[in-house]
Amino acid sequence: MALTSPLFATSQYKALVVGASGAIGGAFVEAFDADPLCTHVELISRSSQSDFDLTNHESICAQAVLSSANGPYQIIIDATGAIAIHGVGPEKALSSLHPDHLMQTFLINTIGPAMVLRYFSPLLGKGASVYAKLSARVGSITDNKKGGWYGYRSAKAALNMVLQTGAIELQRKNPDLRVVALQPGTVKSQLSQPFTHSAMDLLTPQQSVTGMLDALRALAPKSGAYFLDYRGVDIPW
Repeated sequence: MALTSPLFATSQYKALVVGASGAIGGAFVEAFDADPLCTHVELISRSSQSDFDLTNHESICAQAVLSSANGPYQIIIDATGAIAIHGVGPEKALSSLHPDHLMQTFLINTIGPAMVLRYFSPLLGKGASVYAKLSARVGSITDNKKGGWYGYRSAKAALNMVLQTGAIELQRKNPDLRVVALQPGTVKSQLSQPFTHSAMDLLTPQQSVTGMLDALRALAPKSGAYFLDYRGVDIPW
């Protein structure tokens, strides 16, 4: 699966994947490795680089400094995130809310990724480039029809605001940058397994990544961020 597109159709490029040890992050790495135009794939994960910690902004900064040696990159994927925190899943009722759990949910799904955006976005090259972060459909305020999942929904909604605000700032220097909040679909993985036992038509990580890369390669530059699902369909904010 080659990333052949108006963004990277005829020229070589470099890719960086944060959260490369996860199912979706690993599938992104496989896709870039299989593309002859991709000359370098930078893998960032806690399991392979013990100093990288999504909850510690100093370690994020230090890793960005190290990764800059192999840049600039034309595409950065942040595939980090967690639904369950310390074995506790999303809250289904107000009576289940606890401040410590909420803070950890935001730390992993909003604050950590915001720091990744801060420190890694300067590693993007000039011209056509992509910064994509895995988000979730439940982060859409407009699309929320069922309620529940208080912390995770709120953290993803806040993440989307970070991406939209970051896009406006970063595009002042590079109008050709696409910033994207990506909904990967319901993917069969260790992360989602406790919450997908009744789900139909689960995607493999490879199917999800194929769709997301197809969506990314079709994007034209625009002001602000995109919020897309793995089929390239817009999701309301």
